Amino acid sequence: MPSKPARPLHVVLGTGPAGLTLAQVLLRQGLRVRTVDRTGRTVLPGAEAVAADLGSPDAAREAVRGAEVVYHCVNVAYELQVEVMPALQKVIVEAVAAAGARLVVMDTLYPYGPSRGEPLTEDSPWRATSRKGRMRAELDEAYLAAHEAGRLPVVLARAADFYGPRVLNSTLGATTFPPALTGGTVMAIGTLDLPHSFTYIGDVARGLARLGQEPAEYGRVWHLPTAPAPTVREVLDLVRECVGTPFETEVLTEPRAWGPFDASFMAEYAELFYQHTEGQTMVSDAFEQRFGMAPMPLRAGIGATVDWYRGWLMERSGAGGAAA
Repeated sequence: MPSKPARPLHVVLGTGPAGLTLAQVLLRQGLRVRTVDRTGRTVLPGAEAVAADLGSPDAAREAVRGAEVVYHCVNVAYELQVEVMPALQKVIVEAVAAAGARLVVMDTLYPYGPSRGEPLTEDSPWRATSRKGRMRAELDEAYLAAHEAGRLPVVLARAADFYGPRVLNSTLGATTFPPALTGGTVMAIGTLDLPHSFTYIGDVARGLARLGQEPAEYGRVWHLPTAPAPTVREVLDLVRECVGTPFETEVLTEPRAWGPFDASFMAEYAELFYQHTEGQTMVSDAFEQRFGMAPMPLRAGIGATVDWYRGWLMERSGAGGAAA
């Protein structure tokens, strides 16, 4: 009997919350999946785990060899982004082009800069004022230029602040759910009664996976499915409802160290603090209508996140770690 053709290989660069959740979605779709990080120790049943320093051209080329689609979900520490990300981009673009693969880039809202309270769509102007925002805008222009030049197919997928299972380093992450569940003080940032978009990590993964299989939709920016923007106060009220017990809130009206966000991190984040002192509403109607993919309702997403954090805290407690 003739052998079956090999399933397409999808390579996920980076095994943070977005990369791992994406890899799980791809595996459920029956695709071959390779995850790539520095250690190769992140093992998902059914996926190939590879260790690679993606700053090395040779290592990057080997990591994506044989891929049909590559997803760039690599994150870089805040204090290193401006220095490291441009060099990383060049290496990844060269490697993916050499493999003859398509590139899906996990992107942020930073290139838009201050929104002045206006809704952000894919057609919004890029007017970044921060160092990291301008750097991201330059990288995105280079990605799209590479696509236009025919070097490789590229698509940019933007999301608002993440929340959901595995998401720790977020304004709606480890400074919110563990203290809410353990009677501590929850941190909030900026003005509580302004709208602020949050993108559920499962929607990030589903959206990236869909773009990976839609080559006709490359060469542009897409906003991943995101529920209508609540106010931060409304989000905190939903957390209280899902947790079932009251908690105190401390509001940071300016950048300063708090809990896991130390002074060095907040010093780097200060230039992006405008995101919390003006309304930031990301609109994903174009993606939802084109691909028929609705975002997770906020109440359901908060509930799923609370459930995940309950388990996470129990595991940490059982392992002898601090619970919050």
